[in-house]
Amino acid sequence: MAKKKKEVVDLKPTNVTEEQLKSIQEVVSQINQYNLEIGRIEARKHGLLHGLSTTQETLSGIQKQLEKEYGTVNVNIETGEINYDVEADKKN
Repeated sequence: MAKKKKEVVDLKPTNVTEEQLKSIQEVVSQINQYNLEIGRIEARKHGLLHGLSTTQETLSGIQKQLEKEYGTVNVNIETGEINYDVEADKKN
């Protein structure tokens, strides 16, 4: 007569508890929110850096126009007073 094999039953749980699942989902949701907010901040930062670059290029153009018209000068941005740089003009 053939021996019957005993069936081994695995008693390990197959799922986490509802409480554990809820805790995991909440933490993952918070992480996703942080990542989303960081993305928004980085996008805003990129836009601001682009605006800064454009503005610096505009200032450079104005400086070139002033140098063409007045030579090498320093302009007081509060009063508009021109301070001529005599030494720099001698070199040119």
